[in-house]
Amino acid sequence: MTVRLYDNIVSVIEPYLGPTTQRFVDRQIVSHLQKPPQEITGEDLAQLTEWIKVSLSMLTDDRQTVEECVSRLTGLV
Repeated sequence: MTVRLYDNIVSVIEPYLGPTTQRFVDRQIVSHLQKPPQEITGEDLAQLTEWIKVSLSMLTDDRQTVEECVSRLTGLV
């Protein structure tokens, strides 16, 4: 990994979740990938993106916003 990948993930999601973003991302990584956030790799991104999509879909009915976020995450690799 890289701290850079983690920082990029946080940067992509921040416009959608604001100041809660880092906590949200950390919980997604720890809960679903069973690893510390600093150990995330490019290989984890697809699975993490799916979990983030599910979680964001529970927070908003705006499918376009969710798909935009997913598209931006997918583009990180």
